Amino acid sequence: MLNRFIRAIAGTFVLISVLLGMFVNDNWFWFTLFVGANLLQSSFTQWCLMEKILIKLGVKN
Repeated sequence: MLNRFIRAIAGTFVLISVLLGMFVNDNWFWFTLFVGANLLQSSFTQWCLMEKILIKLGVKN
């Protein structure tokens, strides 16, 4: 269940930031890059800040 939330949040962040980058300001693409870089680093380190936040909010692992 936790992985579903993480994927949904990451996907939402990417979609929203791409749309904001296209229609509002190009600097929003930096946020897209940030989300992608965090996903990549978590695949190597097995550490994800969003996972820690969701666990503290009570999402079951």
